[in-house]
Amino acid sequence: QVQLIESGGGLVQAGGSLRLSCAAVGQSFGPAGLAWFRQAPGKEREFVAAIRRSDETTDAADSVKGRFTMARDSAKNTVSLQMNSMKPEDTAVYYCAAVFLYYSVAPRSPNEYDIWGQGTQVTVTS
Repeated sequence: QVQLIESGGGLVQAGGSLRLSCAAVGQSFGPAGLAWFRQAPGKEREFVAAIRRSDETTDAADSVKGRFTMARDSAKNTVSLQMNSMKPEDTAVYYCAAVFLYYSVAPRSPNEYDIWGQGTQVTVTS
């Protein structure tokens, strides 16, 4: 069974950048899509971005469009989330998630995803 392992979280000042990575361990990239979610203290887990395996089509939440970019490296079995122009409201635990059912529009509900990583903390200071 595939496991998702995130890395790259940390502390950054507002306006700075961070890059998160998610490695799939255990088997080749079988999921139809992978996504990033985040959850701030006291808030629900929210969709950030997704990438579809078949054609690498990406989708992103309005709150991060133009600042965050998701990409896939099939050779390394990883996906990344490049976060630029970061804001304090980006502070959260970021989770990588996989969905095995093919989709035309990226699912935005956490309930649609089958496997989750353990999460990595991202903190943006003002």
